[in-house]
Amino acid sequence: MVRVHISNRKLVNEVHGAYIVVANHSSHLDAPLILGAMPSRLSRYLAAAAAADYFFDVWWRKGLTALFFNAFPVDRSANSRSNGFTGKLLKRGVPLLVFPEGTRSKDGTIAPFKAGAAALCIKAGIPCIPIALVGATEAMPRGRNWPVPGRPDVYVEFGRPLRAAEGESVDSFNDRIETVIRSMHAEQKAIADAARAERTGTNVHDHPTLGEADEHREGAA
Repeated sequence: MVRVHISNRKLVNEVHGAYIVVANHSSHLDAPLILGAMPSRLSRYLAAAAAADYFFDVWWRKGLTALFFNAFPVDRSANSRSNGFTGKLLKRGVPLLVFPEGTRSKDGTIAPFKAGAAALCIKAGIPCIPIALVGATEAMPRGRNWPVPGRPDVYVEFGRPLRAAEGESVDSFNDRIETVIRSMHAEQKAIADAARAERTGTNVHDHPTLGEADEHREGAA
């Protein structure tokens, strides 16, 4: 239903054991895009954190979510308390997929990251795999139950696995993860805009970010 472009997947080839995937979040396509883009060795047991108040509120959605995305519920209410379930999964070697914004973006922009994933990485001594997603908002915006027609382009970029430095605080590590994902997102957005301009005949020189995207693409090649 969509045309997927994957970048830098080889950066995660050396990851073994438990890890946490951290990505920006703007669409219900995000989890399947990540699961489909990752090497099968890493995605096989990847468990996705899903909002309990939406994905686990009725029996049929709960069953489908757990079946297809190996998902577990996360309480997003203001008075929620951790029951240690995520830590137990990590101790058993189960990798996690976390969207630290807490909810889907309405317009594709990235909201400030909550520090839960960074804290888990530090506590468990495991790496974070940063991923940037571009185009999912347009492909399946909020309010739709299915992607828009025409196989829209979506972009998945892998970042180099990150580990907290010795003595690094949770807030510092969280800021570093967010900075990396924002940077990758901006690069992929420029590439997506350049590709769209090429299809529609727009002059990229009229758009500075599009010209930068071409330079990034040539450097990557």
